[in-house]
Amino acid sequence: MIEANNPSLTSWIKIEENSDFPIQNLPFGIYSTKNKSKRVGIAIGNQIIDLYELANAGLLDSTEVSSDVFGSEFLNPFMELGKETTRKVRNRVSQLMRASNTEIKGHDGLKKKVLDNESDATMHLPVKIGDYTDFYSSKEHATNVGTMFRDPDNALLPNWLYIPVGYHGRASSIITTEQAIVRPKGQQKPKDDEPPTFGPCKLLDFELEMAFITYNGKPLGESIDVDEAEDFMFGMCLFNDWSARDIQKWEYVPLGPFLAKNFASSMSPWIVTMDALEPFRCETPAQNPKPFEYLQYSGKKSFDIKLEMYIQPENGEENCVSKSNYKHMYWNQSQQLAHHSVNGCNIMCGDLMGSGTISGPTPDSYGSMLELSWKGTKPITLSDGSERKFLLDGDTVIERGYCQNESVRVGFGEVRTKILPAN
Repeated sequence: MIEANNPSLTSWIKIEENSDFPIQNLPFGIYSTKNKSKRVGIAIGNQIIDLYELANAGLLDSTEVSSDVFGSEFLNPFMELGKETTRKVRNRVSQLMRASNTEIKGHDGLKKKVLDNESDATMHLPVKIGDYTDFYSSKEHATNVGTMFRDPDNALLPNWLYIPVGYHGRASSIITTEQAIVRPKGQQKPKDDEPPTFGPCKLLDFELEMAFITYNGKPLGESIDVDEAEDFMFGMCLFNDWSARDIQKWEYVPLGPFLAKNFASSMSPWIVTMDALEPFRCETPAQNPKPFEYLQYSGKKSFDIKLEMYIQPENGEENCVSKSNYKHMYWNQSQQLAHHSVNGCNIMCGDLMGSGTISGPTPDSYGSMLELSWKGTKPITLSDGSERKFLLDGDTVIERGYCQNESVRVGFGEVRTKILPAN
């Protein structure tokens, strides 16, 4: 068992019962305060552990990681040290935070230096993302979209049950929580028998996703085996991959989405390590036909992660519009990475791999407004009486997610994004 995952551990830091960040989680992120520049932190309860100051105090000497690594504006220098080292750091921080440990507890000056209230912190994009790939791996989502836009009897394209379909996205427009997006503009063709038009997107949508962040992979020309894939994954985060449905419908043939997707994608600021997710493994849905040999795996490769999406109208209250689960993914993240590299593609430290929209089997578990409102034919009524077919200016979209078993809850926090009018 990974030392830091012990469900019996308690901390000397007060942690609320339903906190996303118990001592068994310890996710990594980048934060700053009024008096501190950007640096690496770990969330615990409603506080942030300053790893830069922790290292300067000599409390991370056993990990052999210099304080400069933790003084970085991104997690990349830390991730470049590899899984063995990042695990060692998490285990050491777990030791320091345990109720029985006195290396920090009782030393008020040291506590003040290495702990910050989350309410006093500004969270930043945690990773310098070099490349971003988005997959299309939820069978329910692909079936729903195929049913709406093609033949319901042939909703899935012929390749879908054979390969984890993916496309290359835009890394520069990935943002984190609290950063607003501007409604995109582009060409649309609302009526098949009329010429296209240009203007602000009218069918703006969220996509409820997860993403994983990679360590360095193998050199160009070499492949990552499906059963070693997790050795190349640092951790996971929430991911809202915004979509302009009307722009996408007109542009996606023959090369796929472009302006409909590259204007923004939102990720949560805390990266939950694959180690912390270990207790929440579950089976991937049955795959038929049997995948090619390079996609066949052993053990449980998926995770039971409960996901929720909310819409909050301007000056209104939050409305939960979707409850889904990562376990519904037909193609799991190990298969995605194995497929991504099977042709010899070199995976780099800090690459982000989006899961694709995660829809469950019931209407309340669909992962996009396109599905929830069934292409606008079934509007959703919010608590203030207003209706949504798609998203309006002033709406804030919030994604949350967590794992929970009989012993521990491990969460991802949230990613919150407000929609501003088009320029």
